[in-house]
Amino acid sequence: MVAASQTDIMPADAKRAFAEERYRIDASCRGPVLVFFASSVFWLLLGSILAITASIKLHTPGFLTDVSWLTFGRVRPAHLNTVAYGWASMVGIGMCLWLMCRLSRVELLYPKMLIVAAMIWNFGVGMGIVGILAGYSTGVEWLEFPKVVPPFLVLSLSIVSAWTIATFRNRREKHVYVTQWYIFGAMFWMPWLYSVATIMIIYMPATGVVQSATNWWYAHNVLGLWVTPIGVGTAYYLIPKVLGRPVYSYYLSVIGFWALALFYSWAGMHHLIGGPVPAWLVSASIVGSMMMFIPVGAVALNHHMTLFGHFREIRYSPTLRFVVFGAMAYTVTSFQGSIEALRGFSEVAHFTHYTVAHAHLGLYGFFTMVMFGGVYYVVPRLTGQEWASSRLIRAHFWLTAIGITIYFTGLTIGGWFQGRAMMNLEPDGNVTPFIRIVRSTVPWLMSRSFAASLMTLGHFAFALLFVLNLLGVGKSRTTPMYFRTRELRAVIKEKKAEMAAS
Repeated sequence: MVAASQTDIMPADAKRAFAEERYRIDASCRGPVLVFFASSVFWLLLGSILAITASIKLHTPGFLTDVSWLTFGRVRPAHLNTVAYGWASMVGIGMCLWLMCRLSRVELLYPKMLIVAAMIWNFGVGMGIVGILAGYSTGVEWLEFPKVVPPFLVLSLSIVSAWTIATFRNRREKHVYVTQWYIFGAMFWMPWLYSVATIMIIYMPATGVVQSATNWWYAHNVLGLWVTPIGVGTAYYLIPKVLGRPVYSYYLSVIGFWALALFYSWAGMHHLIGGPVPAWLVSASIVGSMMMFIPVGAVALNHHMTLFGHFREIRYSPTLRFVVFGAMAYTVTSFQGSIEALRGFSEVAHFTHYTVAHAHLGLYGFFTMVMFGGVYYVVPRLTGQEWASSRLIRAHFWLTAIGITIYFTGLTIGGWFQGRAMMNLEPDGNVTPFIRIVRSTVPWLMSRSFAASLMTLGHFAFALLFVLNLLGVGKSRTTPMYFRTRELRAVIKEKKAEMAAS
């Protein structure tokens, strides 16, 4: 990405040459990136249907009880894995492919190989979801896919990781941008995390508490060292790009990256507070969680200061609207996660719907919203078609934004009261009946289903827009676009003034 100060002083010919270079890069990315995006949209819709089914079952247990494939114990992990490995991973990889080419200023290498990687990943995820619904789940959270699936995902990840290195080696842009740091981190950490976790839990199981420690080391880090770097890196690219101004501080961004790499890998063990694990392991995890204030604060400050004085641009840019919402959610969910790691707080919040709300704010409120914004920015540059309906984009934003807000608020409040009730005794000294606690959560669980329905409507609007764009429904872009949003509005205003004067 070229900073605004550089592009502003470029002569017109240089600007156009730079725009045409970007146009060629986008054309080379078209096939592989759209395959990853299209696949992710399919998994998003399937995951949304599974999510509503699981949510309804929580407050209406008799729903679809006569279908063994759709019991809660199968639908819920199928939803989790569909969203994590189908939607989030595939849209994230597609975004990384485009960002790496743009920032390296090289056309996409080995497109057929990347399409093969996407097909392998789709095959693995599809086989895994069918396996879970058929009753062949491993029963290990975040690793429920049957044991025949991981080799396909590792192979696909290896191809994409090798491609990332090859692209960087062939770059024409000598400066290394912070977004590239985050992409490299994600592409190195995820193959390592997934391979080690599956070996130690599925193929060559460790004994004793090592399995639970490995499980939560992986489950927490797949969020913090896979989707978080992709989401933060994408936000670091798109916010300055849409605004047409440089990132506030390059040094802050570097601090944020290396602090994330140093501290996040320790954070997962706080999920085992109160369990039969070494006390030092949990204490070290709590310290790591509290140290996460450093990278999160650095990212939040950098994003805020980059936006400072330009918040009005959110009204005009759908990309900025989604990305800023996601960036704000990242700050909230990260600070919440650090506080949640404290022993006294965890005693109340653990094993409740509170943690479900926290996880969804991270994976959905932060990452998914940023990816929505990224897709709205990237796809028109790949297809040469503008989006068919700005109203449908606004509907998508408000349905998902309101939906995740209701989801998070309802389960956070309900989960906190649930945890307090499980700790308290009745006035006569007896333990509170568990069924009474369960019944008290029903209104909050119904708000969850309502919120999930809103988000699913938003997902179908998003999918419709995506399909229409692929079909060529919308205004064509006949020339490379290099005007920034702010500049384009200034040009339009100037032309209107000239017309009025004449």
